[in-house]
Amino acid sequence: MGNTLHTVDEQVSYIATESTWIESKAIQQLQTTANLPDMVSVVGMPDLHPGRGYPIGAAFFSTKRFYPALVGNDIGCGMSLFQTDIKQSKVNLDKLEKQLSDMPDHAPLAWLDDNVPNDMKSHNFMASLGSIGGGNHFAEFQSIDEILQPELFAEIGLSKQQLLLLVHSGSRGLGQSILRQHVETHSHNGLLDDTEDGKKYLQAHQDALNFAQVNRRLIGLRMLQQVKANGELRLDINHNLVEPCRINGIDGWLHRKGATPSDRGFVIIPGSRGDYSYLVAPQPNEICLNSLAHGAGRKWMRAECKGRLSHRYSPIQLSRTALGSRVICANKQLIYEEAPQSYKSIETVIESMVDIGVIQVVARLKPVITYKTSGEC
Repeated sequence: MGNTLHTVDEQVSYIATESTWIESKAIQQLQTTANLPDMVSVVGMPDLHPGRGYPIGAAFFSTKRFYPALVGNDIGCGMSLFQTDIKQSKVNLDKLEKQLSDMPDHAPLAWLDDNVPNDMKSHNFMASLGSIGGGNHFAEFQSIDEILQPELFAEIGLSKQQLLLLVHSGSRGLGQSILRQHVETHSHNGLLDDTEDGKKYLQAHQDALNFAQVNRRLIGLRMLQQVKANGELRLDINHNLVEPCRINGIDGWLHRKGATPSDRGFVIIPGSRGDYSYLVAPQPNEICLNSLAHGAGRKWMRAECKGRLSHRYSPIQLSRTALGSRVICANKQLIYEEAPQSYKSIETVIESMVDIGVIQVVARLKPVITYKTSGEC
C-alpha cells in the first residue's frame, strides 16, 4: 500500500496520495470520532472532507453501540445506474436540455399515485418520492468515454452506444426527521444495540433505506419518461448507512458516511458535475473497512463558493462545462456551490484507490447533461 494508507494513530487512518487534497480539519474530525465510546477503527477515504462535527467520506467501526449521528440526516443516500435506450450518436443536446428544463422538481400527485408502490402510498413522506432534492444530489445522462477492462465491462451488460443515467439521491426529508428525533432524545450519543431505543432506530433506518432506493428508481423513471426513453436499472448502492458486520474477527457496527461499500460488486464513483465518473470493480479490504470513496469530495465549503466564483463566472457560464456537457440548475446559489471548481479532482481520488489496490477501473463515463433543479430546491 506504499505511501497511500496514512496511519494517524492506532485507531485512525486515511487513504491519500501526495496529490490528494485532505484538510487537516477533516483529519481532526476523524480523531474526534475515534474517541467516541466503543469506537474501534476509523478510516478516511480519499474524498474525505469536514462535515458538521463529523467527517464526510469516511467509515467507522464500533462494537456494542452504533451512532445515528455518524450516518447523518440522509440515510440511504446512494447511486443508481440505468442503461437507457437513447443512442449516443442521435443525442440532440438542445432538445434534451429543453425537455429536462420543463420537468418540475416534484412529481405530480397523480403521477405518484400511478407509480409509487402500493406499500408506500400511505407513507408520510410519499410526496417527496421521485424528487432529487438539493445539495450534491443530481441525475445525469452519461456516455461511455473509455473502456479500460473489456471483460469486466461485459459482465455488467452495458451498451457503449447508448447513454447511461446516473441518479444520486437519498431518503429526502424522511432521513432528516429520523435524525432529528434521535438528537432530540439522545443528543449525539450512540445507542446500545440490544436496547429498545436501538431497535427502534434500526427499524426507522431500514424504512429510510427502502425509501431511498425506491426514490432513485422513481427519479430514473421520471427522467426517462420526460425525454421519451426507456431504461433498466443495472446498479444500486447506498453510501450513508449503518449495518452489523464482522471486521478482523470482531462483531460490530459499520457506519458509512459518504463511503461506498466495496463488498457488493461493481459501483459508480462520480466526479463533480463537470468531470468524469468511473465504473469500478472493488476489492474488499478490511483495513479500509470494506469501503471506498463515494465521489470527488468537496474542496471548498458551500458558504465560500459564490464569493470565490461569481466574479469569474455567471450562472449561465457554469451551466456549460469544460467537457461539453450542460447543467440544469435554476437555483443560482446552488450552481455556485456545486460548481466543479468547488470539488477535488476525481482523478486523484481514483488514483489513490488504485494505488492501494481496492479498485480496478472498468470504464470512464463522460457527463452529457446534469439535472439538479428547474427551480428552487
